[in-house]
Amino acid sequence: MDDAYSVQTTAADGGEVDGLEQLMALKDADTFCVADHWGDLKGGADGLFDHDTRLLSRFVMTVGGTRPSRLSSGVSQDNVFFICHTTNRPLPPMGGRSAPAGVLHIERRRFIRDRRLFERVRLVNHGVEDVLLPLSFDFAADFADIFQVRGTSRLKHGTIAPPTTDGRRVSFSYTGLDNVRRNACLAFSEPPARLTGSKADFMFSLPKGKRIDLYIECGPDRCEQPDETRFRLNAIEARLSMRRRRRRGASLRGPRSPRFNDWLDQSRADVALLTTDLPTGPYPYAGVPWFSTPFGRDGIITAWQMLWLDPSLARGVLTYLASRQATEVSAFQDSAPGKIMHETRGGEMSALGEVPFGLYYGGVDTTCLFVALAGAYARRTGDFRLIRELWPNLLAATRWMTDYGDIRKDGLISYQRGADSGLSNQGWKDSEDSIFHADGRFPKGPIALLEVQGYAFAAWRAMADLAGLLGDDGQAEWAARAEATRALVEDRFWMEDEGFYAIALDGDGEQCRAIGSNAGHLMFTGLPSRERALKVTKRMLSAEFRSGWGVRTLATGQARFNPMSYHDGSVWPHDTAMAAAGMARYGERRAVALLLNEIYAAASHFRMRLPELFCGFERMTGEPPIAYPVACLPQAWAAGSVFLMLQSALGVNIDAVEGVVEIEDPVLPAGIDRLNVTGLQVGDGRVDLAFQLMGTRTVVMPHRRDGGLKVRTLG
Repeated sequence: MDDAYSVQTTAADGGEVDGLEQLMALKDADTFCVADHWGDLKGGADGLFDHDTRLLSRFVMTVGGTRPSRLSSGVSQDNVFFICHTTNRPLPPMGGRSAPAGVLHIERRRFIRDRRLFERVRLVNHGVEDVLLPLSFDFAADFADIFQVRGTSRLKHGTIAPPTTDGRRVSFSYTGLDNVRRNACLAFSEPPARLTGSKADFMFSLPKGKRIDLYIECGPDRCEQPDETRFRLNAIEARLSMRRRRRRGASLRGPRSPRFNDWLDQSRADVALLTTDLPTGPYPYAGVPWFSTPFGRDGIITAWQMLWLDPSLARGVLTYLASRQATEVSAFQDSAPGKIMHETRGGEMSALGEVPFGLYYGGVDTTCLFVALAGAYARRTGDFRLIRELWPNLLAATRWMTDYGDIRKDGLISYQRGADSGLSNQGWKDSEDSIFHADGRFPKGPIALLEVQGYAFAAWRAMADLAGLLGDDGQAEWAARAEATRALVEDRFWMEDEGFYAIALDGDGEQCRAIGSNAGHLMFTGLPSRERALKVTKRMLSAEFRSGWGVRTLATGQARFNPMSYHDGSVWPHDTAMAAAGMARYGERRAVALLLNEIYAAASHFRMRLPELFCGFERMTGEPPIAYPVACLPQAWAAGSVFLMLQSALGVNIDAVEGVVEIEDPVLPAGIDRLNVTGLQVGDGRVDLAFQLMGTRTVVMPHRRDGGLKVRTLG
């Protein structure tokens, strides 16, 4: 992101955030919570958020005036519950009695459902005497906008009303500068001995061998009375809802070794966690905490990663983005008729126009990707009813590509932000310093990014394919545009002396000769000639790009290379996956298996949950990858990466129009001798596929095939 909108959070005590990989995240629809390993919210990056507004900014539990000793904590594998197990430190003497350390088991169990946080604090006395247990919660509600939390400063704020208490409840209220009143309520199942607007003190008498359960709820409106029944019923519904989302589409299972299956399960659970069921269908939000909202580019790429297993995501993404397609020119929103949304936000700062992201279109690639995904979805599903419904949107998107995207009228898609409040770089590498010349100079606009031309090529080809399938007379025109784009890219971006493609062209048409991973995305679309694709592949598999944990966004030795940067030398799992899929298009499946092994190794060090990105330092024997301190975790397209890479390694191509599943020269990653794909639905047909390593070859055996579906093996 640009510096003005980059993540600059600090901890509540004024120190730096100790890495978002340390935060425990829960999410349901537009509500999410991030806390530390104890379950506490202490300001900084953590809190309970609803529709881009932080409700609880502080919620800290103490036992006897101190934080308990943590035994273990984490999020359940299905991403529904956060659970923390602690025990007491020595309790102060009370009434002549005191309790030594380690006699109380204190469990915090938390989940989110229907815009509410539910928590149960279970206290069990394992000591030999009764215990007087002082339990306290410090809390606050600051109603900060998500951009404030990220570090964007505000000169003016709305008004926070003094909290009010009502026996077991505390109510908070804030009237924003947008004249919207935002409320929050915190409620306890038991009346505290003392309750103020910032603290609840309890004094429990806990007999030996007995337990006490305290139930807590927090949400954006008046709280119901928390109790065991509400907690249990809502927990059941939360788990069932997550189960339904996780079970959409086909499933993947690896060998008996649990670690690879754990990675598959965690990745599928993360995609399910981030997916919100909107009226238009399921939509994968980009990531927690900074991007828990629909993003155009992220949603499209995540849906594409999952397309072969679960086409419902692509349908939901296409339908939602079509409903938000721009109809007018706005410099502030960076919109023009036909353009597809980049980002939408629901907070106060967006509503007031303090940031442009309420409904923002400053992504140069999203419109092309939208059209390309529609073509891929149609081939994967044969769902021409949806394509016919979207046809006016697809035509409008292509008109944007020619009328507004081609700023310089040279046949290439370029960008130049409409207002200073927008993003200066508008590709997926949208940080301020991500596009530059070989000597480090920043280019003047309009800028034509390499990978965006690939997306445009894929869009034109998709339109040609769809026109042929629908009987539209524009097929030849779309096909000609695709080939014209291919010729322009090969002529203007290729650097013969480098054996690689330039990252961009500047406003004068001069090559930005930085060597970046963008070329991997170009191969993903199939634009390069085979000869050039193999040269790019060879270089991307060299130590310049490969850190040992995946592909760096920028080759070592480049002017702005920094392995700790956001886009100039870090490793993004989705970027590695796109490059791997690009290599697979040109038959380099063993390269895909190699990169898949590296990403798998990285996931193993991140508890099988891949973050948005991590640092691009060289892999050292016996040392883990180095985390990027404010990366989103989980992140949708990071979680989806394993599924795109497996599709690429296995050589699976699904054509519902022809009723065939093609498998070309499959390769399993090292250490994985078999993989099962179960419940692969193609049109009215269904098939299970079993991949098995036999000697040095991987073979596939179809099972339970029905509906006239054909399975064809090549190579």
